[in-house]
Parts: sequence; C-alpha cells; structure tokens
Amino acid sequence: MQGYVLPRAEHGISREDISDNALKVLYRLNNAGYQSYLVGGCVRDLMLGLKPKDFDVATNATPEQIKSLFRNCRLIGRRFRLAHIVFGREVIEVATFRGHHAEGEDDDGALLGKQDAHGQLVRDNVFGTIEEDAERRDFTFNAMYYNVADFTVTDFANGRDAIAKGEVALIGDPQNRYREDPVRMLRAARFAAKLNMRINPATAAPIPELAHLLANIPPARLFEETLKMFLSGKGVDTFRMLREYDLLTPLFPMLSDAIKDESSRECQFLIKVLENTDIRINSNQRVTPAFLYAALLWYPLEEHTNKLKAESGLSDHDAFNIASGEVLHRQIQRIMIPKRFSTVIRDIWLLQQRLPRRFGRRAYQTLSHPKFRAGYDFLLMRGQVEGGDTLELADWWTQFQYAEPGLQKTMLTNLRQTEGASKPPRRRRRKPKQAKGAE
Repeated sequence: MQGYVLPRAEHGISREDISDNALKVLYRLNNAGYQSYLVGGCVRDLMLGLKPKDFDVATNATPEQIKSLFRNCRLIGRRFRLAHIVFGREVIEVATFRGHHAEGEDDDGALLGKQDAHGQLVRDNVFGTIEEDAERRDFTFNAMYYNVADFTVTDFANGRDAIAKGEVALIGDPQNRYREDPVRMLRAARFAAKLNMRINPATAAPIPELAHLLANIPPARLFEETLKMFLSGKGVDTFRMLREYDLLTPLFPMLSDAIKDESSRECQFLIKVLENTDIRINSNQRVTPAFLYAALLWYPLEEHTNKLKAESGLSDHDAFNIASGEVLHRQIQRIMIPKRFSTVIRDIWLLQQRLPRRFGRRAYQTLSHPKFRAGYDFLLMRGQVEGGDTLELADWWTQFQYAEPGLQKTMLTNLRQTEGASKPPRRRRRKPKQAKGAE
C-alpha cells in the first residue's frame, strides 16, 4: 500500500492543535531513533477542523522499547499489546506498527496471531511496517499518519477523499473485515453519526447479515463501545443509525420487537432520554450510564413484571423485584453492566414504584432519597411520552419539590381529599384478648 504525502500547506494541521503530551511522546521516540506518527481519529478530526478527544501514536518501537523510554508507561492488552503513557488525567496510547496476522509463535514462544471459527481475531501480536499497519486500519480516513518531524500527513487509503465525500468506508473486503472484528460494524455506525456522514454502500451491505456476530464479543468490551456510541453527544443519531442497520437487536435482545416502529412508546422514550443526554453532554454537564441503561431496559422490565404477575399471581412488589433481577441478568449476558451502575439502575426503577405513593410521610421520605433527582427526571421523561396519569404525577412532583413547607402540606392535604377519600379506610388490628387468669 503506497501512501500519498500531503505537505503542511495541503492539510492545515498545526502543532498548536495537538496535545503537548502527545508532542512529548512523538519527540522522545524520534530522538531515540524510532519512527513515530499521530494516527487514526485524531488526524481525521484535525483535518475536519474538530477537536480530538484523545491522541494516538503509532511507532516502529516495540512495547518493551517504548516502556524503556517512559517511566510513566504501562503495557496493556492481550489481543494486541499497547503502551499507555500516563500524564495525569491524559493517556497517550502508543501502538507498534501492526503486520499481517499469522498464526504461530515468536522466538520466545509467545502466540502471534489467532482466529476463531468465525474468522474473528482473538490474538494479534504481529508487528510490521507502517505500510502493513495502514492496511490493518479499519476505515480509510483512519489510515492517515501525521509526522511531527517534517509536518507531513501520509494518506495510505485515500482517506482525504472519504472526508470530502462524507463517507465511512472500510479498507479491504467488508465481509472479512467485519468477521475479523464485528465491533467494526458498531464503529461504522458511530462514525457516520458523529461525523454527519453516510456509510459507503459496499461497507454497509454486509452489516444486517453479519450483525449476529456481535454476540461473540466479550460483554465488557461491548459496554465500553455502547458508552462511546450513546455518550458522545450524538446519541439520537447513533440510535437511529443502529436501528437502520439492525444492530440494536444483538446488543439489546429484549428490545427487539419494541423498537421496530420509531413511533412506538418505547422508541419515543429512548429518543427523549438520548436527546436529554446529548444536551447535557454538549453543555459539559455530567451524565451517568446508569440512567441510560435504566431507560433502555424499563419497558422490558415492565413487560416482564406483568408477565410474572399474570403467571404466578405475585404481588406488584414481589413481581417487580424478581423481574428487576432477571432483566438485568439477561442483559449482562450481552453487555456487562458494572455493579456501581446496576445498583443505581435499581434505585431509579424502585423510585418509579415509590413516587406514586405520596400519603403521610412518604412524600418527604421519597424527596430525601439520594437518587430522587434521577428517579424524578426519569418519571418526567416517561410522562412526556406516556401522558395521562404518569404526566400528572410528574407535574405534581415538579411542584412539590420546589414548594415552601406550608404549600407542601396543603398539597398533601388536597391529595388525600381527592384521592384518599375513594380508598377504604384501613382496619386496625385488634390486640388479642388475654385469657382470664393470664399474667
């Protein structure tokens, strides 16, 4: 693969737009006699006039040689060894040029490359030249290399043409590339949404047929990928792209039927949540994956709760608790959800049961719950989609939480008069009479 070299005047990338820490890594590698380049998404984004989220470096130095140059370096990865050079909160990822994968062992007995029965690469410790590394990149616009030594960009796969056309295009045969790593299908959708591009027809064609291969990806890796897709500030566009190519079903099997129609209650709720998430991210506000996953699994939870009640005669409370555990268990078979998030998911769900119960001290107790705000926001978005009693309940809580204590008391009194009167009074249990002569 031959590269086209763009001089400084043709690409417009300035060192002022590059992280100081990335420049330190590039200069130190170069001064030690190694080749080093910025590569991948950071070069693509710089050429698009965007601010890269992170900076990746490719070099001909091996991971061990990289580690010997940087005291703040740690080596990670089994499928392919990488060096992470840590500068406080910023991590510069440095990868050795990859070569064409070949099964076997190196001179030290370490496994080089290995594929499974589906063609997926499960081990890939094969090093090569910059030309081979470019061929191994996934998309054409990710095979551009910026050289700080002479300020040139070498474009190996005509990535600048893909940028000009607004196309996401794979390098090589799409069938083979997706089989090597099925996550590339998710990345194609994510890049198209993020960059306001379309997926090249040849790149898009095999996706529906091969989407099932995502079931072979480790759940922990899919959790990281879903965060990149939905917490990028382009969550709604990504969701629609995933729906278009039938990529949501292998990720969230329980949503399969519910999201076929975008006008469905389930789809509208998820779009509402993702719209809110996009606004928060683009305003530099905090978001938590727990809220997103609580939304993605809410209607499957509701459906499963009703099924348990109908089949087993369980109470609302028991059916809901059992369904919560079972729905989460089913989902983590596909996408791992760390406990620190699954605990918050349960809190948000349980608050949907508590928020309608407002008599006596319950309203004040619910208001003081540590996750009240998340539970209330969740209810509010449900109300905006479902309307009816859910919206009325959300409006009541909107007023109650900001009301003065006197007004809160009046609201609770009015609530008891309007809703409580229709409920039969509780019968007090009588204490059993003591037998005569008992002490």
